Amino acid sequence: MCEHPPSAAPGLPQYPGAERLVESVAGQALALRGLTKVFDGRTVVDHIDLDVPAGSFFGLVGPNGAGKTTTLSMVTGLLRPDGGRVVLAGVDVWADPVTAKTRMGVLPDGLRLFERLSGSELLSYIGRLRGIDAATVRSRAAELMAVLDLADAGTKLVADYSTGMRKKITLAAALLHSPPVLLLDEPLEAVDPVSARAIRTVLTRYTQAGGTVVFSSHVMALVENLCSHVAVMSRGRIVAAGVVAEVRGAAPSLEDAFLHLVGADDAGMGGLQWLGSSSG
Repeated sequence: MCEHPPSAAPGLPQYPGAERLVESVAGQALALRGLTKVFDGRTVVDHIDLDVPAGSFFGLVGPNGAGKTTTLSMVTGLLRPDGGRVVLAGVDVWADPVTAKTRMGVLPDGLRLFERLSGSELLSYIGRLRGIDAATVRSRAAELMAVLDLADAGTKLVADYSTGMRKKITLAAALLHSPPVLLLDEPLEAVDPVSARAIRTVLTRYTQAGGTVVFSSHVMALVENLCSHVAVMSRGRIVAAGVVAEVRGAAPSLEDAFLHLVGADDAGMGGLQWLGSSSG
C-alpha cells in the first residue's frame, strides 16, 4: 500500500513514500519514480523511473512530443504530476518545494525575462530573491557575465539581447546561487557558435566541480560529445537510459541508436519516386 506521510502535498500519490524514497536514492542527484502526467485523458508522461547520478552530465533526448519538456516541468515544480515522485538533491520536490527550489538552477525553454531591466539589474534582482547578500551578488554576477562574454552588455536592456545573450544571462541567473543541480530545456537551441561554446564550457566546468547537469536536446552529436549519461524518451516513456556508450551500443553513433530506439530507422524513406524527374 502506498504511504502518505503528513509532509506530502495533499492529493498527490506517494511512490513508494516520500521519506523512504529519499533514503533509497541517496547518491543520486535526481530520481524519478512512477512520474506520470495526463492531459485531457492522454498520458503524455507514463510512469517514468529514472536515476541521474550526482556529478553527471545527463542528456534527455526524444522526438518532438515525447514528453521531455513536460518531464522537466514536473521536476522543476512548474507542473504538478498526476502520479509519482521526484527527489532532487535529497529533497522530495513536491513534498518540500521551497527547499527543493534552493537546490536547483533552471533554464526553461522560452522563459520570459524582465525585458526592461539591464543584464546586471536582472542578476541583482534574482540574487536578492535568492536571499544572497548584495556584495556576493555583485561579485558573482560580474564573474558570470565576464566568463559568458556579457561584461560589455551589463548595462544593456534584456529586451535588446540576442537569443544567445538571453540564453547566457538566463544561465547566469540559474548559476548565481551555486545550486547542486542544473535543469536546462534546450539550452543551445538557436544559439550562435560563440555563445554555444561559452555555454558548453561553463557547463563542463560546473560538472567538473561536482555539479549535475540535466538538459534536453534534439542534437544527438551535442549529447554524444558533452554527456556522460543519456536517457531516450519516446511516447512518454523511457526506452533506454545509462552511460552514453552503453545506450549507443554497437550503433555507429548515438543518433543511429536513437533512431532505432524510437522506431524511426526508415525516416524519410518511401515514395517520392518522381523526385528529380524532368516531367512537370
